[in-house]
Amino acid sequence: MTIHTITIPVRGDNKGNNVLAHAAVLAKRFAAHVTVLHCRPRPADLLPYGVPVPGFLRDQIMSSASDLADEEEKSLRAEFTQLIAELGLTERAAGGGVPSASWQEAPGRQIDVLKHYGRLADLIMVPKPDRDRNLGANTLRSALFASGRPVLMCPPRDDAPTTLGEHIAIGWNGSIEASRAVALSMGLIESAKEVTIISAGEEVHGATCEDLAATLALRGVTTRIERFVVRGSIGDQLLEQAEKAKADMLIMGAYGDSHERETVFGGNTQAVVDNATMPVVLVH
Repeated sequence: MTIHTITIPVRGDNKGNNVLAHAAVLAKRFAAHVTVLHCRPRPADLLPYGVPVPGFLRDQIMSSASDLADEEEKSLRAEFTQLIAELGLTERAAGGGVPSASWQEAPGRQIDVLKHYGRLADLIMVPKPDRDRNLGANTLRSALFASGRPVLMCPPRDDAPTTLGEHIAIGWNGSIEASRAVALSMGLIESAKEVTIISAGEEVHGATCEDLAATLALRGVTTRIERFVVRGSIGDQLLEQAEKAKADMLIMGAYGDSHERETVFGGNTQAVVDNATMPVVLVH
């Protein structure tokens, strides 16, 4: 298994550059193609729902929204061209066996765009949500729940990464979500130089860490197992153990409980989403 296609949904929130820099590292390793998907809002979607709007005002709103979208697209498109050159990617259509990237306009709501384009991607990459500014949470949610694909969440950083996924930590509890995370991220796992399986010590849902290690060994992947005693938030401890192992990427199942419940009441996945400082692959 390998990674051939990476999709990055972007909207003008200034977070796309960091995600593209992370994607470039993987594109070079796998000779993969990166599609930067500009989710352009349709003017009609910006009209107040269920509220009558006079014709002249409707036309004015639609025209203004279209003009703003054109300006945003032009600016982001120019920024994309400059950035991929700096990152060493070739601008071209997918294929050809070289690390490449292309820009694609996709009008509509982000959740609908990701349903259309994300479900065939080997990997979707998004920025880590910024709760303080209320940015990115819907993007992550849409990618996770509308695509069925692995989603790599990229935390902000000041410089472009030079390596990614050299040492992978796998958060394992035997759950369906964890099992799918491993299966859908096998290309990343098999290409890593080191793999550490991290567990709270009780795989009550199914296969044990030893079972996972034995299965990965059949693929030529050597692993080591690290267990920890639960004290407080499992999500926070999972991050702590991954950092202690010196991993540069964490792979885990996401939202075994509902997203809404974890967002409101807290949960293991939400703790990781809120507090991660390393890239995290999430699979629901």
